[in-house]
Amino acid sequence: MKNVIIPKLTVVGAGPGDVELITLKAVKTLENADVVLYDALVNEELLQYAAKAEIIFVGKRLGCHAYTQDQINELIVSMANRYGHVVRLKGGDPFIFGRGSEEIEYSEKFGLETAVVPGISSALGVPASVGISLTQRKVAESFWVITGTTSSHELSKDVQLASKSAATVVILMGMHKLNEIVAIYKTNRTDDLPIAIIQNGTKDSEQKVVGNISSITELVAEKNISSPAIIVIGEVVKNTSRLTSYFQEHLEDEFIFQNLNL
Repeated sequence: MKNVIIPKLTVVGAGPGDVELITLKAVKTLENADVVLYDALVNEELLQYAAKAEIIFVGKRLGCHAYTQDQINELIVSMANRYGHVVRLKGGDPFIFGRGSEEIEYSEKFGLETAVVPGISSALGVPASVGISLTQRKVAESFWVITGTTSSHELSKDVQLASKSAATVVILMGMHKLNEIVAIYKTNRTDDLPIAIIQNGTKDSEQKVVGNISSITELVAEKNISSPAIIVIGEVVKNTSRLTSYFQEHLEDEFIFQNLNL
């Protein structure tokens, strides 16, 4: 008797990059996958868990899309109907700017069974990995997580609102809008807030730079920091044990430089 194919989509969060920061449930799901469609920010070492699956890269990078979103939606449905269990593997958490809900909604229109395996969002995991606590007693009572680039390719208007608050602000996909972000903070505030930018967070290739709103663009250019990177703005950046010495060294270097130019 021929096995009946039950078309299913499971949207899985792969975590922020470190292969050990994926959940056990996500690993088990990959092991049971028939097809894995994975994104650009997924650590490819994780694909070893999907030993029996057909693996397809569908990632998007700036100016280069392997598939459009509409094509990905169609591919999910066609692969599920042909093979069975499709795992859509996304970096971080699939419901934090991951379009996971859109893919589930589309798949359910075609009768697919659906499930979600949450992941550690890079918005939380990357700052934590370098010692930044997004909330801290007497420093920050809340935090914003904002996309740096909306569907219209513009900086989210929420940055304007967030810059006026005492909350920690985490901006994803914002490196190409850094000058605009800095300009907003300079316009809306008189203090020179600390800012950290972490590229390839939690990976062996991780790089970070810590400064202030007034100095960060120069430091980014000097250190050649680029996407993918997380931007963290707020007093918590300098109130972190693992970054205290780094931050202090930067301030001392800046002080020496200024005095040399007097």
